[in-house]
Amino acid sequence: MTSTATKPSGVRARGRAAIGARTLRTDRWWAYPLTTFTVLASFVGYATYAAIANRDYFAAPYISPFYSPCLSFHCGTVPGSHGVPHLGWFGTWWIITPAVIILIFPLGFRLTCYYYRKAYYRSWWLSPPACAVPEPRRRYTGETRFPLLGQNIHRYFFYAALVFNVILTWDAVLGFDFGGHIGVGVGSVVLVINAVLLWLYSLSCHACRHAVGGRINHFSKHPVRYKAWTFVSRLNPYHGNFAWASLIFVALTDLYVRLVASGVIHDPRVF
Repeated sequence: MTSTATKPSGVRARGRAAIGARTLRTDRWWAYPLTTFTVLASFVGYATYAAIANRDYFAAPYISPFYSPCLSFHCGTVPGSHGVPHLGWFGTWWIITPAVIILIFPLGFRLTCYYYRKAYYRSWWLSPPACAVPEPRRRYTGETRFPLLGQNIHRYFFYAALVFNVILTWDAVLGFDFGGHIGVGVGSVVLVINAVLLWLYSLSCHACRHAVGGRINHFSKHPVRYKAWTFVSRLNPYHGNFAWASLIFVALTDLYVRLVASGVIHDPRVF
């Protein structure tokens, strides 16, 4: 007797039409995964360059989000970084740049994010590239094996991302301090927008929703957490929008600081 588990399934099942085409979709289903691939690849390429460049990341009072906080005294010795606050945890170690160490945490948060999993699964691994379009692999193991098993640490990267959000918010506040007097420059606004978008991306995260409202049987007994959960739930449907906006803008923020620090552009001051 043939086991049910060994019977052909899907389009090869008995009684099903033998369809040779990969998909019967006639729309431009490939546009979304192609766009996603292009944007993500561009960000990875730029972030890699910015992380290893180790220069032009500070133009007082602005510091690039890729290099904040500075973990080495070397941060204050490269061109354009005079006066940049640093922690000095790694002394003058320069074998790898501070940005490489810093980016581990925000990138770890994004790479394990539920939304970004969908994005790069479809655009990079074609698993599947679109609805009603089969993936090229015959077996699917989900996130039960290495390295995808590591996706489960997303909730821990979430807490680390919150720490960096606080740091970048403080950087945005310092972006209004021009040598002891308060002022507003384009860079000040850029740092504020960057911090706001990162907070919206983090707070709309599924892990955040679980952290504030998970494992509660009676919301009536936890009114504060209920209000927090309600707020996060309202943001959650826009998580994908915040994911893209914050990803693109954090790169643009680094680029703006880089162009000002290198003297390519001048930072306009409102007052």
